[in-house]
Amino acid sequence: MSSRPPGAPLKALTDLDHRIEAAVGRSIDTLWKQCDRGLLDEPHTRLVEAHRALVQAVTGVTFYRTLLGRLAGGEFPVDQALFERIDRAVHQLEEAAGARDERQRATVSALESVEADAPRADVAGVELSARDFAALLAIARGAHLREHLLTGQLSVVTASGTRVPPSVLDRLERSGLVERDTSHPVVAGQPVTLTDAGRTTLTGRRPAGVAATASSPGAGAWPPASPRARK
Repeated sequence: MSSRPPGAPLKALTDLDHRIEAAVGRSIDTLWKQCDRGLLDEPHTRLVEAHRALVQAVTGVTFYRTLLGRLAGGEFPVDQALFERIDRAVHQLEEAAGARDERQRATVSALESVEADAPRADVAGVELSARDFAALLAIARGAHLREHLLTGQLSVVTASGTRVPPSVLDRLERSGLVERDTSHPVVAGQPVTLTDAGRTTLTGRRPAGVAATASSPGAGAWPPASPRARK
């Protein structure tokens, strides 16, 4: 049984979690439980099995990356034995990353099968706040989801230099308005683009509070600061 407190958000286990949840319409936690109870059809069962294998591979990568950090953190004397341990850990990390990439491809394949049968988003029913609409507009001009190599912090950087919070990206992704190219690692940057539904939403009516033409925001600012009224 999970030790996670009731109502607490489940931390993403892989880069594909949000995309999987958008495709199946439920959380990863719920999806796994339904699989354990034999409540899923064959495509969804294959997806869960592939995702679980991916989670194990991601855990392996995390373990060896943490081990490398510990070895280089000053806890051990700098001698030939340490160099050998570091070389061995680097090799193990490389193998773990290879296994993760292979299992990610298998998960994407299973996920695409489920997505092909999933109903498309009802664009007419998507209601966006001014903040989310501004994010959608910024992403339309080019954006990447990146993970900081050391801290693991996620951020969405747009072509204009603004940073869209991952929570906003998550809402847009769940609404079927944007999608990420998960064939790219997050550390290198995953391209974030609008779906057909997202492009259709942008061509519709703008919500109140979003100007027709926005001034260029300062790099790193979100949401973009409102231009000062001229005196």
